[in-house]
Amino acid sequence: MPTLEMDAEVSVVWHLLLDAGVAKESELEEALEESRNMNRPFLSMIYSYGIITEQGYLQLVADNIGSEVCSLRGKELEPTILDMVPNDTARFYSIIPVKFEDGVLHVVARDPLNSQLIDELPFILGMEVKILVGFPKEVEELVETYYPEKNSSVKDILDELSKGRLEVDVDVDDVHSLEMAANEAPIVRFVNIVLQQAIKDKASDIHFEPFADEFRIRYRIDGALFEMSPPPKHLAIPVISRLKVMSGLNIAERRLPQDGRIELRVNRKPIDLRVSTLPTRYGESVVLRVLDRTVVSLDLDNLGMQESVVHDLRQMIARPNGIVIVTGPTGSGKTTTLYSGLKEINVIEDKLLTAEDPVEYDIEGIMQVPVKESVGMTFAAALRSFLRQDPDRIMVGEIRDVETASMAVQASLTGHLVMSTLHTNDAAGAVTRLIDMGVEPFLISSTMIGVLAQRLIRRVCLQCKEEYDPDDMELKLLGLTREQIGDHKFCRGRGCDRCNNTGYRGRVGIFELLPISSAVQALINERKPTQFIKDKAVEEGMITMRQDGIRQVLAGITTAAEVIQYTV
Repeated sequence: MPTLEMDAEVSVVWHLLLDAGVAKESELEEALEESRNMNRPFLSMIYSYGIITEQGYLQLVADNIGSEVCSLRGKELEPTILDMVPNDTARFYSIIPVKFEDGVLHVVARDPLNSQLIDELPFILGMEVKILVGFPKEVEELVETYYPEKNSSVKDILDELSKGRLEVDVDVDDVHSLEMAANEAPIVRFVNIVLQQAIKDKASDIHFEPFADEFRIRYRIDGALFEMSPPPKHLAIPVISRLKVMSGLNIAERRLPQDGRIELRVNRKPIDLRVSTLPTRYGESVVLRVLDRTVVSLDLDNLGMQESVVHDLRQMIARPNGIVIVTGPTGSGKTTTLYSGLKEINVIEDKLLTAEDPVEYDIEGIMQVPVKESVGMTFAAALRSFLRQDPDRIMVGEIRDVETASMAVQASLTGHLVMSTLHTNDAAGAVTRLIDMGVEPFLISSTMIGVLAQRLIRRVCLQCKEEYDPDDMELKLLGLTREQIGDHKFCRGRGCDRCNNTGYRGRVGIFELLPISSAVQALINERKPTQFIKDKAVEEGMITMRQDGIRQVLAGITTAAEVIQYTV
């Protein structure tokens, strides 16, 4: 078995080559490690290593699925055949139809091993489909040529759906009825389009919410929720059943929350969707968390911190032992900051272990353990086992209870650096939160190195950005005077198509780093309130999140309204 963690696509390639006797496991491990070091696709590295040619690999795939390789180079494509596949379907599955014969549509696929493609295309197209193996670049180019992106696709299919009800009468107590509804072609197409649109708009979450008289779908973009055109209410159960089928959940269970995962490839990018269902009065609510690995930059220098904060944080995580906490609300980028720190200290001389719920991003060379509380693998249990694995540095996804906090303290006292997260409003609040959990103050003061608090606030849209003079109320709320801002202008967005008329596009972090100095240690031991610790840290030079936010306002990156709303 491989020693490196693999995603689903790499796993398929790995086992295909291994089972065919084309490559040895040691060769594949070397290629996988090199692909991650060079940030290149695994298959590309396989070809570079001379393990197999592209033609040879595609033939191996074709033999595996009982098909054939089809080159599209210079091939004449008939418009009547192309019209047999809807635009959104061709783009979502990355396919090109090339022949219709004896009631069977032959399509060339970029990813012919995609089980979703094999299972769903006949339902969507309403005919038998034969999958041919294509050269990825050729398929991608022709999809862009013959099936260009259409902005109206969501509206188009909603219009189609509103014209008639589903062919299947949905009985929520009948599993077969739910499965049939979930596999109805219009439902499959609709869900695929919703996911495509969300990913294109860089949504972080997608909410499917049933109410008494409506079915609402909302995207969270840059921290704010936006509602798309509402689908008919009767589509709630089929759409939610479709999502549960895609994520491998029990569609018959509608009384208990469930968690699952969907892996997709949209516009040639691998996308992971974390799925959570919640029973409500009017049906199940489903939320998808979008994990797009291609948009995350795991680099401390790219997170937007001031140079002094990056410098001090680097010194903290380079220490051989102690605890470093990153704190902030859900969705504030804590995990990205932790991963960036881990990547920085990930050297061959040290062993790094992480316990995560779930493992969001793979980092080469780090042993990553998924937490599964249903089978007893809690953060505390993982930490306990870590101490017997001879680690140097440990990352715990979250300190949720006194047992996990105590294990983190014990790990740091026995010579390990521990990094973790907490949910508090500011850096000083992390100390009192641990005390409230039941951790003794002297243990906190003797093990904690520092606390980084962060928030994500929205950036002003560059397309419609304009300068203005702040009014007295804005300055008062920020605690500034006109003398302090001098000649600086404030900025805001007028609103345009690019930013959905919000005036904002993208987000930026604001941070405050609290080093645990000897003076702060004394306050912790005396169980002083949060404000005392914060005041002492500011006295010693800590830049608060409010001050960091004001810096971003004066630089024209964000607005005064954002800083006022998210900081105190």
